[in-house]
Amino acid sequence: MGYFVAQRLLNEGLEVYGIDNLNDYYDVGLKRDRLAQLTPSKNFTFEQLDLFDRDGMLALFRGHQFQYVIHLAAQAGVRYSLENPFAYSDSNLSGFLNLLEGCRLMGVEHLVFASSSSVYGANHKVPFSVDDRVDHPVSLYAATKKANELMAHAYSSLYQIPTTGLRFFTVYGPWGRPDMAYFKFVESILADRPIQVYNQGRMKRDFTYIDDVVEGVVRVMEHPPQPRSQADSDGQAPYKIYNIGNHQPVELMRFIQVIETTLGKPAKKVMCPMQPGDVPATYADVSDLMADVGFAPSTPIEVGMQRFIDWYRQYYNPALRET
Repeated sequence: MGYFVAQRLLNEGLEVYGIDNLNDYYDVGLKRDRLAQLTPSKNFTFEQLDLFDRDGMLALFRGHQFQYVIHLAAQAGVRYSLENPFAYSDSNLSGFLNLLEGCRLMGVEHLVFASSSSVYGANHKVPFSVDDRVDHPVSLYAATKKANELMAHAYSSLYQIPTTGLRFFTVYGPWGRPDMAYFKFVESILADRPIQVYNQGRMKRDFTYIDDVVEGVVRVMEHPPQPRSQADSDGQAPYKIYNIGNHQPVELMRFIQVIETTLGKPAKKVMCPMQPGDVPATYADVSDLMADVGFAPSTPIEVGMQRFIDWYRQYYNPALRET
Protein backbone atom coordinates (compact mmCIF):
# COMPACT_ATOMS: atom_id res chain seq x y z
CA MET A 1 0.00 0.00 0.00
CA GLY A 2 2.78 2.42 0.92
CA TYR A 3 4.47 1.77 -2.43
CA PHE A 4 1.38 2.76 -4.41
CA VAL A 5 0.70 5.87 -2.33
CA ALA A 6 4.34 6.95 -2.73
CA GLN A 7 4.17 6.38 -6.49
CA ARG A 8 0.99 8.44 -6.76
CA LEU A 9 2.49 11.35 -4.81
CA LEU A 10 5.68 11.24 -6.86
CA ASN A 11 3.64 11.29 -10.06
CA GLU A 12 2.01 14.48 -8.76
CA GLY A 13 5.41 16.09 -8.35
CA LEU A 14 5.65 15.90 -4.55
CA GLU A 15 8.75 15.00 -2.57
CA VAL A 16 8.39 11.72 -0.68
CA TYR A 17 10.53 10.44 2.19
CA GLY A 18 9.86 6.75 2.83
CA ILE A 19 10.87 4.57 5.76
CA ASP A 20 10.56 0.82 6.22
CA ASN A 21 12.42 -1.70 8.35
CA LEU A 22 12.23 -4.31 5.53
CA ASN A 23 11.57 -7.10 8.02
CA ASP A 24 11.15 -10.73 6.99
CA TYR A 25 7.46 -11.14 7.90
CA TYR A 26 7.10 -11.89 4.19
CA ASP A 27 9.45 -12.04 1.18
CA VAL A 28 12.03 -9.26 1.53
CA GLY A 29 12.79 -9.62 -2.18
CA LEU A 30 9.27 -8.47 -3.02
CA LYS A 31 9.73 -5.45 -0.74
CA ARG A 32 13.04 -4.55 -2.36
CA ASP A 33 11.56 -4.92 -5.85
CA ARG A 34 8.78 -2.49 -4.89
CA LEU A 35 11.39 -0.10 -3.55
CA ALA A 36 13.37 -0.37 -6.79
CA GLN A 37 10.36 1.06 -8.65
CA LEU A 38 10.57 4.24 -6.54
CA THR A 39 14.29 4.91 -6.11
CA PRO A 40 14.93 6.24 -9.65
CA SER A 41 12.80 9.30 -8.82
CA LYS A 42 14.84 12.35 -7.79
CA ASN A 43 11.99 13.29 -5.45
CA PHE A 44 12.15 10.03 -3.48
CA THR A 45 14.37 9.38 -0.47
CA PHE A 46 14.41 6.11 1.44
CA GLU A 47 15.73 5.25 4.88
CA GLN A 48 15.71 1.77 6.40
CA LEU A 49 14.34 2.51 9.84
CA ASP A 50 12.22 0.70 12.40
CA LEU A 51 9.33 2.60 14.00
CA PHE A 52 10.34 0.96 17.29
CA ASP A 53 13.71 2.76 17.15
CA ARG A 54 12.89 5.77 19.34
CA ASP A 55 16.17 7.60 18.79
CA GLY A 56 16.09 6.94 15.06
CA MET A 57 12.53 8.23 14.75
CA LEU A 58 13.35 11.33 16.78
CA ALA A 59 16.36 12.05 14.54
CA LEU A 60 14.20 11.55 11.45
CA PHE A 61 11.66 14.17 12.50
CA ARG A 62 14.27 16.59 13.78
CA GLY A 63 16.14 16.36 10.50
CA HIS A 64 13.16 17.10 8.24
CA GLN A 65 10.15 19.37 8.15
CA PHE A 66 7.40 17.07 6.89
CA GLN A 67 4.19 18.71 5.76
CA TYR A 68 2.18 15.48 5.79
CA VAL A 69 2.79 12.12 7.43
CA ILE A 70 1.04 9.09 5.92
CA HIS A 71 1.51 6.18 8.29
CA LEU A 72 0.78 2.86 6.59
CA ALA A 73 3.38 0.75 8.39
CA ALA A 74 2.34 -1.83 10.99
CA GLN A 75 2.75 -5.44 11.93
CA ALA A 76 -0.18 -6.81 9.97
CA GLY A 77 -2.10 -10.06 10.04
CA VAL A 78 -4.72 -11.47 12.37
CA ARG A 79 -3.41 -15.04 12.55
CA TYR A 80 0.24 -14.03 12.96
CA SER A 81 -0.73 -12.09 16.09
CA LEU A 82 -1.60 -15.40 17.76
CA GLU A 83 1.97 -16.60 17.27
CA ASN A 84 4.05 -13.42 17.74
CA PRO A 85 2.12 -11.00 19.95
CA PHE A 86 5.12 -8.88 20.92
CA ALA A 87 5.77 -7.97 17.29
CA TYR A 88 2.44 -6.12 17.48
CA SER A 89 3.16 -4.26 20.70
CA ASP A 90 6.58 -3.20 19.39
CA SER A 91 5.45 -1.93 15.99
CA ASN A 92 1.78 -1.03 16.41
CA LEU A 93 1.92 0.47 19.90
CA SER A 94 5.45 1.63 20.76
CA GLY A 95 6.26 2.37 17.12
CA PHE A 96 3.07 4.37 16.66
CA LEU A 97 3.81 6.34 19.83
CA ASN A 98 7.24 7.25 18.44
CA LEU A 99 5.52 8.51 15.29
CA LEU A 100 3.00 10.57 17.25
CA GLU A 101 5.81 12.15 19.25
CA GLY A 102 7.57 13.10 16.02
CA CYS A 103 4.41 14.71 14.68
CA ARG A 104 3.98 16.61 17.95
CA LEU A 105 7.54 17.90 18.03
CA MET A 106 7.60 19.07 14.42
CA GLY A 107 4.01 20.28 14.03
CA VAL A 108 2.96 18.38 10.90
CA GLU A 109 -0.05 19.74 9.02
CA HIS A 110 -1.88 16.42 8.81
CA LEU A 111 -1.26 12.89 10.04
CA VAL A 112 -3.10 10.17 8.11
CA PHE A 113 -2.77 6.68 9.61
CA ALA A 114 -3.92 3.17 8.80
CA SER A 115 -6.47 1.57 11.04
CA SER A 116 -8.36 -1.56 10.02
CA SER A 117 -11.82 -3.04 9.51
CA SER A 118 -10.68 -5.57 12.14
CA VAL A 119 -11.58 -3.04 14.85
CA TYR A 120 -15.27 -3.87 14.27
CA GLY A 121 -14.56 -7.29 15.76
CA ALA A 122 -17.70 -9.01 17.00
CA ASN A 123 -20.09 -6.34 15.65
CA HIS A 124 -23.15 -7.89 14.03
CA LYS A 125 -24.77 -4.77 12.55
CA VAL A 126 -23.91 -4.24 8.87
CA PRO A 127 -22.75 -2.24 7.09
CA PHE A 128 -20.06 -1.25 9.57
CA SER A 129 -20.31 2.46 10.37
CA VAL A 130 -17.65 4.69 11.87
CA ASP A 131 -20.34 5.63 14.41
CA ASP A 132 -20.56 2.05 15.69
CA ARG A 133 -19.00 1.11 19.02
CA VAL A 134 -15.86 -0.94 18.51
CA ASP A 135 -15.25 -2.27 21.99
CA HIS A 136 -15.05 -6.00 21.26
CA PRO A 137 -11.92 -6.85 19.24
CA VAL A 138 -11.44 -10.56 18.55
CA SER A 139 -7.68 -10.45 17.84
CA LEU A 140 -4.65 -8.71 19.30
CA TYR A 141 -4.04 -7.10 15.90
CA ALA A 142 -7.50 -5.51 16.03
CA ALA A 143 -6.90 -4.36 19.61
CA THR A 144 -3.67 -2.60 18.60
CA LYS A 145 -5.43 -0.82 15.73
CA LYS A 146 -8.19 0.37 18.06
CA ALA A 147 -5.47 1.49 20.46
CA ASN A 148 -3.90 3.48 17.61
CA GLU A 149 -7.19 5.32 17.10
CA LEU A 150 -7.37 6.20 20.80
CA MET A 151 -3.73 7.26 20.97
CA ALA A 152 -4.11 9.42 17.86
CA HIS A 153 -7.23 11.07 19.26
CA ALA A 154 -5.42 11.88 22.50
CA TYR A 155 -2.54 13.54 20.64
CA SER A 156 -4.92 15.36 18.33
CA SER A 157 -6.88 16.66 21.31
CA LEU A 158 -3.86 17.62 23.40
CA TYR A 159 -1.73 19.17 20.67
CA GLN A 160 -4.29 20.08 17.98
CA ILE A 161 -2.62 17.84 15.38
CA PRO A 162 -5.05 17.31 12.46
CA THR A 163 -5.33 13.53 12.37
CA THR A 164 -7.32 11.07 10.24
CA GLY A 165 -7.56 7.31 10.73
CA LEU A 166 -8.54 5.04 7.84
CA ARG A 167 -10.22 1.70 8.45
CA PHE A 168 -9.18 -0.34 5.42
CA PHE A 169 -11.28 -3.29 4.26
CA THR A 170 -9.41 -6.28 2.73
CA VAL A 171 -7.08 -4.43 0.39
CA TYR A 172 -5.88 -6.44 -2.63
CA GLY A 173 -4.01 -5.90 -5.87
CA PRO A 174 -0.58 -6.13 -7.57
CA TRP A 175 2.50 -6.01 -5.35
CA GLY A 176 0.34 -7.06 -2.39
CA ARG A 177 1.20 -9.12 0.67
CA PRO A 178 1.77 -12.85 0.05
CA ASP A 179 0.09 -13.75 3.35
CA MET A 180 -3.28 -12.48 2.10
CA ALA A 181 -5.88 -15.08 1.05
CA TYR A 182 -6.23 -13.89 -2.55
CA PHE A 183 -2.45 -14.13 -3.06
CA LYS A 184 -2.30 -17.60 -1.51
CA PHE A 185 -5.28 -18.80 -3.57
CA VAL A 186 -3.71 -17.78 -6.88
CA GLU A 187 -0.31 -19.16 -5.91
CA SER A 188 -1.76 -22.51 -4.78
CA ILE A 189 -4.15 -23.00 -7.69
CA LEU A 190 -1.39 -22.37 -10.24
CA ALA A 191 0.86 -24.83 -8.36
CA ASP A 192 -1.90 -27.51 -8.18
CA ARG A 193 -1.96 -27.26 -4.40
CA PRO A 194 -5.19 -27.29 -2.39
CA ILE A 195 -6.52 -24.08 -0.87
CA GLN A 196 -7.93 -23.82 2.65
CA VAL A 197 -11.47 -22.43 2.72
CA TYR A 198 -12.29 -21.25 6.24
CA ASN A 199 -15.68 -21.40 7.93
CA GLN A 200 -16.75 -23.90 5.24
CA GLY A 201 -16.82 -20.99 2.80
CA ARG A 202 -19.52 -19.10 4.72
CA MET A 203 -17.60 -15.83 4.72
CA LYS A 204 -18.09 -12.42 3.14
CA ARG A 205 -15.40 -9.82 2.57
CA ASP A 206 -15.53 -6.23 1.35
CA PHE A 207 -12.60 -6.56 -1.07
CA THR A 208 -11.10 -3.15 -1.90
CA TYR A 209 -8.80 -2.70 -4.89
CA ILE A 210 -5.50 -0.90 -4.28
CA ASP A 211 -6.15 1.93 -6.77
CA ASP A 212 -9.32 2.84 -4.88
CA VAL A 213 -7.42 2.79 -1.59
CA VAL A 214 -4.75 5.13 -2.95
CA GLU A 215 -7.38 7.54 -4.26
CA GLY A 216 -9.02 7.57 -0.85
CA VAL A 217 -5.74 8.13 1.00
CA VAL A 218 -4.67 11.04 -1.23
CA ARG A 219 -8.06 12.75 -1.10
CA VAL A 220 -8.19 12.46 2.67
CA MET A 221 -4.63 13.76 2.97
CA GLU A 222 -5.70 16.93 1.15
CA HIS A 223 -8.65 17.45 3.55
CA PRO A 224 -7.30 17.70 7.11
CA PRO A 225 -10.06 17.72 9.73
CA GLN A 226 -10.84 20.98 11.47
CA PRO A 227 -11.33 21.54 15.23
CA ARG A 228 -14.96 21.08 16.19
CA SER A 229 -17.24 23.07 18.43
CA GLN A 230 -17.54 22.51 22.16
CA ALA A 231 -21.06 21.23 21.55
CA ASP A 232 -19.76 18.32 19.48
CA SER A 233 -20.20 15.09 21.45
CA ASP A 234 -16.94 13.69 20.00
CA GLY A 235 -14.88 16.50 21.50
CA GLN A 236 -12.97 19.39 19.97
CA ALA A 237 -10.01 17.53 18.46
CA PRO A 238 -9.28 17.98 14.72
CA TYR A 239 -9.72 14.23 14.28
CA LYS A 240 -11.67 12.01 11.90
CA ILE A 241 -12.16 8.32 11.11
CA TYR A 242 -13.23 6.96 7.71
CA ASN A 243 -13.99 3.52 6.31
CA ILE A 244 -12.29 2.74 3.01
CA GLY A 245 -14.04 -0.27 1.56
CA ASN A 246 -15.77 -1.29 -1.64
CA HIS A 247 -19.14 -1.39 0.23
CA GLN A 248 -20.11 -4.49 -1.77
CA PRO A 249 -19.28 -7.65 0.23
CA VAL A 250 -18.45 -10.74 -1.84
CA GLU A 251 -19.16 -14.31 -0.77
CA LEU A 252 -15.93 -16.26 -0.35
CA MET A 253 -17.07 -19.02 -2.72
CA ARG A 254 -17.96 -16.41 -5.33
CA PHE A 255 -14.52 -14.85 -4.89
CA ILE A 256 -12.85 -18.23 -5.45
CA GLN A 257 -15.01 -18.74 -8.54
CA VAL A 258 -13.77 -15.43 -9.97
CA ILE A 259 -10.17 -16.55 -9.45
CA GLU A 260 -10.86 -19.95 -11.06
CA THR A 261 -12.49 -18.31 -14.08
CA THR A 262 -9.69 -15.78 -14.49
CA LEU A 263 -6.99 -18.45 -14.19
CA GLY A 264 -8.95 -20.93 -16.30
CA LYS A 265 -8.24 -23.57 -13.69
CA PRO A 266 -10.31 -25.09 -10.86
CA ALA A 267 -9.25 -24.94 -7.23
CA LYS A 268 -8.79 -27.98 -5.02
CA LYS A 269 -10.70 -26.88 -1.93
CA VAL A 270 -10.19 -28.09 1.63
CA MET A 271 -13.09 -26.92 3.79
CA CYS A 272 -11.95 -25.78 7.24
CA PRO A 273 -13.57 -24.35 10.39
CA MET A 274 -13.46 -20.69 11.36
CA GLN A 275 -10.04 -19.59 12.53
CA PRO A 276 -9.48 -17.87 15.90
CA GLY A 277 -9.59 -14.09 15.55
CA ASP A 278 -11.50 -14.21 12.25
CA VAL A 279 -14.94 -12.73 11.56
CA PRO A 280 -17.66 -14.06 9.22
CA ALA A 281 -18.30 -10.81 7.31
CA THR A 282 -17.02 -7.29 6.68
CA TYR A 283 -19.03 -4.53 5.01
CA ALA A 284 -18.07 -0.85 4.89
CA ASP A 285 -20.40 2.11 5.20
CA VAL A 286 -18.51 4.81 3.23
CA SER A 287 -21.11 7.56 3.41
CA ASP A 288 -18.83 9.86 5.46
CA LEU A 289 -15.96 9.41 2.99
CA MET A 290 -18.27 10.21 0.07
CA ALA A 291 -19.74 13.24 1.80
CA ASP A 292 -16.41 14.75 2.85
CA VAL A 293 -14.06 14.00 -0.08
CA GLY A 294 -16.47 13.02 -2.86
CA PHE A 295 -15.13 9.52 -3.41
CA ALA A 296 -16.10 5.91 -2.76
CA PRO A 297 -14.26 2.76 -3.94
CA SER A 298 -15.98 0.99 -6.82
CA THR A 299 -13.63 -1.41 -8.65
CA PRO A 300 -15.45 -4.74 -9.27
CA ILE A 301 -13.73 -7.86 -7.96
CA GLU A 302 -13.57 -9.29 -11.50
CA VAL A 303 -11.58 -6.29 -12.73
CA GLY A 304 -9.29 -6.12 -9.70
CA MET A 305 -8.43 -9.82 -9.68
CA GLN A 306 -7.70 -9.80 -13.42
CA ARG A 307 -5.17 -7.01 -12.82
CA PHE A 308 -3.62 -8.87 -9.89
CA ILE A 309 -3.33 -12.15 -11.79
CA ASP A 310 -1.81 -10.38 -14.80
CA TRP A 311 0.81 -8.86 -12.48
CA TYR A 312 1.39 -12.15 -10.64
CA ARG A 313 2.04 -14.08 -13.85
CA GLN A 314 4.49 -11.46 -15.07
CA TYR A 315 6.31 -11.00 -11.76
CA TYR A 316 6.78 -14.70 -11.04
CA ASN A 317 7.49 -15.74 -14.63
CA PRO A 318 10.96 -14.49 -15.65
CA ALA A 319 10.20 -15.02 -19.35
CA LEU A 320 7.16 -12.76 -19.13
CA ARG A 321 9.01 -10.22 -17.02
CA GLU A 322 11.58 -9.71 -19.79
CA THR A 323 8.94 -8.98 -22.44
